[in-house]
Amino acid sequence: MLSRELVQPNSIAVIGGSNNLHKPGGKILQNLLEGNFSGEIYVVNPREKSVQGIKCHPDVGSLPEIDLAILAIAARFCLETIEVLARNKGCKGFIILSAGFAEEGEEGRILEQKITEVVNSVRGSLIGPNCIGVINPVYQGVFTSPIPKLDPRGCDFISGSGATAVFIMEAGIPNGLTFSSVYSVGNSAQTGVEDVLAHLDECFDPESSSRVILLYLETIEKPGLLLKHALSLHRKGCKIAAIKSGITEAGSRAASSHTGALATPDAAVDALMAKAGIIRCSSREELVAVASVFQHRELEGKRMAVITHAGGPAVMLCDVLSVGGMEVPAIDGPKAEELLEKLYPGSSVANPIDILATGTAEQLGTVIDYCEKEFEEIDGMIVIFGTPGLFPVNDVYRTLDGKMKSCRKPIYPVLPSIVNAREEIEEFISLGRINFPDEVRLGRAISKVYNSPFMKVREKAPKLVSVIKIREVIDEVLKRCTDGYLGPGPVQELLDAAGIPRTREAVVNTKADAVIKSEELGFPLVLKVVGPVHKSDVAGVVLNITSPERVAEEFERMIQIPNTVAILIQPMLSGMELFSGAKREGKFGHLVLCGMGGIFVEAMRDVQGGLAPLTLEEALGMIRQLKSYAIIEGIRGEEGVDEHAWADILLRVSQLVETAPEIAEMDLNPLLGKKDVIMAVDARIRIETR
Repeated sequence: MLSRELVQPNSIAVIGGSNNLHKPGGKILQNLLEGNFSGEIYVVNPREKSVQGIKCHPDVGSLPEIDLAILAIAARFCLETIEVLARNKGCKGFIILSAGFAEEGEEGRILEQKITEVVNSVRGSLIGPNCIGVINPVYQGVFTSPIPKLDPRGCDFISGSGATAVFIMEAGIPNGLTFSSVYSVGNSAQTGVEDVLAHLDECFDPESSSRVILLYLETIEKPGLLLKHALSLHRKGCKIAAIKSGITEAGSRAASSHTGALATPDAAVDALMAKAGIIRCSSREELVAVASVFQHRELEGKRMAVITHAGGPAVMLCDVLSVGGMEVPAIDGPKAEELLEKLYPGSSVANPIDILATGTAEQLGTVIDYCEKEFEEIDGMIVIFGTPGLFPVNDVYRTLDGKMKSCRKPIYPVLPSIVNAREEIEEFISLGRINFPDEVRLGRAISKVYNSPFMKVREKAPKLVSVIKIREVIDEVLKRCTDGYLGPGPVQELLDAAGIPRTREAVVNTKADAVIKSEELGFPLVLKVVGPVHKSDVAGVVLNITSPERVAEEFERMIQIPNTVAILIQPMLSGMELFSGAKREGKFGHLVLCGMGGIFVEAMRDVQGGLAPLTLEEALGMIRQLKSYAIIEGIRGEEGVDEHAWADILLRVSQLVETAPEIAEMDLNPLLGKKDVIMAVDARIRIETR
């Protein structure tokens, strides 16, 4: 938790305060003064007697005891300054605006570390360095603008980038989006985005705390902390949206398995956010739009009425809603005809509901009333109303505000005339409203919010695997080998210990054994090489073998393939090819994947992932979010597969890698699925102890 001195200081010292408002030390002092901070403000500047009307102290040693120090001085002076403040002045809150630390190299990183050690020694809190500061209801401790008008119902905003924080506020404030607090953590030497989120959770007050939280992350150093507190905040009624930048990797990453190629670090981020109930956004504009949707009544269904006086924007909105999985249902029947009679000739109520360019505020109100009370097929409304600038539209926007107060169904206003109706929109926003200037951006945001798997009560999956047996196998393997792929024997043992159904099979080293085992297993058979990673690439798989003679012939050929150490024999099975796997992703833990199997996992890349430990709800959700889900269900007379059996395998994979964290990569490809059974046909497991 952040220290009281950082969040609610009684006194603040600006180290490096200036009369020059174009410098950080000048601008932050101005913002503090204009923000009506109720405590004492001190300034340290050895070159000035007075700064912005405040008497200057020549050095930090001459200060009285203080709660919070904001440093706007060169990086090389920060350590010594903080040592004096922490040890002699009782200071426990620190904000370092200065750059020149870890972002510039190893020397700066070491300096950051030493400063953090001093702050930790007094149980203090440090924001920065290389940040713009903090805004909360107590003080305006930033050197930038705009300063948002704070509203307890606004957004708590935590950003890893100061510039991005400014740009996001600039995108949201003109549309009426409000903020409750802003934390810019910069280099996160001590306090990162995850730590501030934890603070918001631990200090949450159901009477006064914001219910909307926005995050901008460039790194996720503490995924477990992020997950824990995001889930906790969701249980308290909060909604969270985030941008995570830095999704690409420089160069290509060599991967020795399908899982390695598909389980990218960004896939792990997606999985973490989905598990945490965080809506992931890809741009500032999308984040602002999603946050603005959060600030409206929650949709209870996906059926939208589009109410407009302009056909083009309505058509574009309907398109994007439909693509996003929302519905714009047709409206007809006696009530629709009754409404149509109350509008000008030429209007339409079919949905979109078009009241024409001549439509009045009264008619708009009537349409909204019918959508609210008479049309049960409607769950929410989007009102598009601009102006060519021929006459004021204040009455329209006042009507809209009134209906937004009284209606149970949410109403989203699209007021696109930000030039022609600038004054009217400003009045609308002054009433506490938010404008969506772009209907397409709104449509995408509504779709993303409605279709996102918000945090629900999820029952922990029961233990399905034999923990003791799994550890016995792994520990025995580690006694006799180091990192690398396991042989068929240990793989079979691990699958059996996890309860993952697998085909019968035999591993042979001689032609004679191959013939004997083939007759025991029964024809037709499949032969596969043991050793080469990608068997198909070296002609290491032969299907539909129907005689002992063919077994002997293929054994002699295949055993000579480079890197082959044995031959695997299995009964020839049929079914839909599926894929499951897992990959360890650093601090995120294991990412469990599923998709269509065989060559399709590479050709289609239709894959869904979730972070272990999975719940049954998450496993089924992964399967149902696949683009190929219609095939899995069964399509055009083709038999589907048992999705619950597949989900059970995903849970067992999740618990297997939890029990054996040494598993770096695991492939079950393919699994062969039928309506009543799913069975692993080929499995690879790679161990990595480092």
